[in-house]
Amino acid sequence: MKNLLVILGSLVVAFAFNFFLIPHEILSSGISGLAILLGILTPFDTGLYNFVLNIPLLILGYVKLGRTIVINTLVCVFSLSLFLYLLPVIPVTDNMLLSTVFGGGISGLGIGLILKFAGTSGGLDIIAIIISRTSSFSIGLLLTGMNGIIVLISGFVFDWEIALYTLLSIYITGKMIDTIFTDHVKLTMQIVTTEGQAIRKELLESIYRGITITEGYGGYTQEKKEILMMVLTRYETMHVKQVVRNHDENAFINIYETVEVDGKFSMNN
Repeated sequence: MKNLLVILGSLVVAFAFNFFLIPHEILSSGISGLAILLGILTPFDTGLYNFVLNIPLLILGYVKLGRTIVINTLVCVFSLSLFLYLLPVIPVTDNMLLSTVFGGGISGLGIGLILKFAGTSGGLDIIAIIISRTSSFSIGLLLTGMNGIIVLISGFVFDWEIALYTLLSIYITGKMIDTIFTDHVKLTMQIVTTEGQAIRKELLESIYRGITITEGYGGYTQEKKEILMMVLTRYETMHVKQVVRNHDENAFINIYETVEVDGKFSMNN
């Protein structure tokens, strides 16, 4: 089911590219934007470029994010490249502004679905997720910032009016991604357990977040407990819960959304 949703998201992105952005030479974000650029300037297909350019970043993702995410990403990269190749390049409208807004929004919808169910759609998403896991920046904001180079290339290769449309498209895509993909949202997790030290040790080795530990005791049982408090991203909650359950099936976990983080968020090796 998850892979079907990833493939659906890839189809949505390819639709946005081939029917809204590419006909008007508007670039998308990241590696896909470079693929569109090369596809416009050379006789080779955009889908082929998208696949080839993603290979080194897939290797980086395997090292930093793990095997599961990369396998899901490979499904996305292959299906997106295939859909870009199969779908015709036909403009839905001759209006540049409408194409920019709808192309950016629809592609953001597709990428948001892919991120939600696959972890990453490849390309600069991999770099953005790696950075977001050790910072307070959202995925959409990071992608928007890194894509400034795409805007500059668009301006030099085509013209600066198209570059501004590209910038607008990338911005809309980033906002749509953040609307759908909320794993960058910070959460505070409190864990009440009798296995605090074992849990602390494994968490510090795997997610590099600061952990505050206090002592307490059960109000009913009077049993001594350790209370672990940490701030993390929604992306990391499933991993943390799995670590806790591996050591203490009876641990109590309380999770609530954090409004603001001021201070050191990550504990890098």
